[in-house]
Amino acid sequence: MRAIRVLVVDDHPVYRDGVADSLGDADDVEVVGTAADGEAAVAAVERHRPDVVLMDLRMPGTGGVAATARISATHPGTAVVVLTMSDDDDSVFAALRAGARGYLLKESEAADILRAVRAAARSEAVFGPRIADRVLAFFASSRARSAAVPFPELTDREREVLDLVAHGLPNAAIAARLFLSEKTVRNRVSDVLTKLHAASRAEAVALARDAGLGPAPAGAAQ
Repeated sequence: MRAIRVLVVDDHPVYRDGVADSLGDADDVEVVGTAADGEAAVAAVERHRPDVVLMDLRMPGTGGVAATARISATHPGTAVVVLTMSDDDDSVFAALRAGARGYLLKESEAADILRAVRAAARSEAVFGPRIADRVLAFFASSRARSAAVPFPELTDREREVLDLVAHGLPNAAIAARLFLSEKTVRNRVSDVLTKLHAASRAEAVALARDAGLGPAPAGAAQ
């Protein structure tokens, strides 16, 4: 099998060369280059077309997040794995939004970095233990928030319009209540029907009332 082609990006030469040397000892890995900042990393990816980039975040000039976004956009076949000292939530999620497929801390052992490179080359997402716990907690809380809000596929304004429709208000009354034009309300109602796959206004009202929108059921506690 062809060796996994890796680019190591870090502005600290001792650490960068240490990681490169360690990976180079593996039979299935070829370190095709190194770079000291994000701009050089983007150019090196264009030149070497690596399978995996190990990317530091805090570097002079173009940082790791910006470089990750550019590499992910222009070379989607190259997996970027962040290897950094930054363990704050802002850094983690900025890197993931930029397209990183993994996130490791520099405290990781050489064997863990090698496993991450191999996993990323197989298109797997890979995270260090502390980072994985944080990512899982974030998505668990996101699911809980989505479950608590009826019809999460709707925008806040669309949900507001649907609630008023479920209360039995016609478009003109909704427009007056929300300080919108009737045309805007008609468009919002149409968008709601499409997103809910409802064939009619009456069907949307039934769905909304089943989800707790609209007037409270008779006899409900006030």
